Formats: sequence, C-alpha cells, structure tokens
Amino acid sequence: MALQDRLNAFKSEFESGRPPYSVSRDRVDVMHRATRELIASGQAQRAKKAGDAAPEFLLRDPDGKPVSSRDLLARGPLVVSFYRGVWCPYCNLELQALQEALSEIAARGASLVAISPQTASNSRKLQRDNKLAFPILSDAKSEVANAFGLRFALPDDLVALYKEFGADLPVFNDDPAWVLPMPARFVIGTDGTIAYAEVNPDYTQRPDPSELLPVLDRLRASKAA
Repeated sequence: MALQDRLNAFKSEFESGRPPYSVSRDRVDVMHRATRELIASGQAQRAKKAGDAAPEFLLRDPDGKPVSSRDLLARGPLVVSFYRGVWCPYCNLELQALQEALSEIAARGASLVAISPQTASNSRKLQRDNKLAFPILSDAKSEVANAFGLRFALPDDLVALYKEFGADLPVFNDDPAWVLPMPARFVIGTDGTIAYAEVNPDYTQRPDPSELLPVLDRLRASKAA
C-alpha cells in the first residue's frame, strides 16, 4: 500500500470519533484550523528548495555519536527526512515506509537520516518500535530545521490540545518552546546542492519514498557521465 493511502486510512479512523481514539469534532477542527493557518502563512514556500545549497549539520544519534552531513555526502547523496516526533503516528508511518525503501536507497549509493527535535531517549524508542535501521538524529531546539526554513511555533489552541493528548513537546524535546518542523524530505547531492525538496505544512500529507528513486538515479547518472 502506498504511504499516502496508509496515512489517509489512519486519518479517517482517527477523525471518525469512534474508539479507540474518540476524538471530538471540536478537537479535529482545532487541528484543521492550525493546518490551514500554517498553509496560509506561506512558510512552506520560503523553505529550502531544489537548487538551493543545503545547510550543513552536525547532530547526534541516539547513542550520542556525532553524525555530520559533510561526512555522509563524502560517501554519496543524502536523503534527509524531518519529522515531528515519536508521538506522531503520521511520522511513524512515514519512517516505516522509508525503512521499507532503505535497501533501494542504499543500492543507489545514498544514505538516509531522519531528524527531529526530540531527545535521544525518544529517538531510541522510535527506532526500536519502528524497527528502523537508519540514523535518527536529535535536532536540539529545531536549529537545523530552522536553517532549512521548517521551524514554526504552534498556536495556543493547538498547544492546549496537544497537552490533552499527552504530546507534551517541552518534555519530548527538552525544550520549553512549543515549536516543530514542518514535515519535509530532501535529497542532497554530493556537491551540497538540494536536488529534491518536498515540504508540506499539512502533516497528514507525505510523498511516497518511491519518488526519491528517480532523483537518486539521475544523480548517479550525472556523476557517471
């Protein structure tokens, strides 16, 4: 099943108001309104896009090991997925889909990393629960996300709703600010230029990992030419 089909199925179940979620219409409206406001802000259009230079980063994996974008790009192209956190079911579905595509990404000489503002312990849980074999990097205070143009502050009514849901971001992220990255996926060529960018302020919409493969094929072909 395509990733978006999985996301749509979860969204339909979550917003239905039936158990196990039993989410009220008012709460669904708060989430939809926040998404509309983020779309209307135009921030996604101002984020890094294909043709831009990718910001370099040095982040730590769940074991505290530093991971450098420069070192990864020395080995080949780099796929970067920005996600919200272990508490987000849409993000977990996306990371599962990326794991399924990992062998095809690696076969094209590319590396894959995922970046979120959450703490290392939450990244370990996410990696374990979703059986992920690629690095999960902690972006303290969403500073790298901000360099890519992705960081945004949650509106007050959404903050209150997330607290009700138990998604206490200051605890998950060890950061008092209620900020998140817009979900995004980038392919960065070995020269540091972004070859593919997908940024969506609607966190329920994610590109299928299969979209990455033709981009990686083109990068490999251009290097061989």
